[in-house]
Amino acid sequence: MYSSKKYCYDYPRPCVTTDMAIFRENEGRMEILLVKRKNEPYQGMWAFPGGFLNEDETLEQCAARELEEETALKNLVLYQFKAFSDLHRDPRHRTITVVFVGFLMSQQTDSAGDDAAKTQWFTIDDLPGLAFDHQQILDEVLEDLSRIILEK
Repeated sequence: MYSSKKYCYDYPRPCVTTDMAIFRENEGRMEILLVKRKNEPYQGMWAFPGGFLNEDETLEQCAARELEEETALKNLVLYQFKAFSDLHRDPRHRTITVVFVGFLMSQQTDSAGDDAAKTQWFTIDDLPGLAFDHQQILDEVLEDLSRIILEK
């Protein structure tokens, strides 16, 4: 159970986030949902929906919460893809992210909330520049999805 006790460590601790790569098919083309960042760092740039893990939640709970807070999408099945831990992936501090992948299969409508200024679907072959290391992450997700499709 979560404690309100203050912690003090002799060594710095990294932060943990979740980021979600959410796809849909639209008129035969694969699209990905991105959010325009409302705040620094990378204010005004496009990124995956995501955010910081709270001390009293699992990675899966964080992913679902952040997705709903930033895009209004809920009850999506999210698959844990991979953790990314480059030392400089976030200019604020040491941050490790766990990426989840999901596919929008319903008629839910997305809308920006929390620290997202805007949501927008982009075809995967016509993307804006992405914040953080999200282009590298997307490239790895797409490579993995391609491999899965080819194996079937």
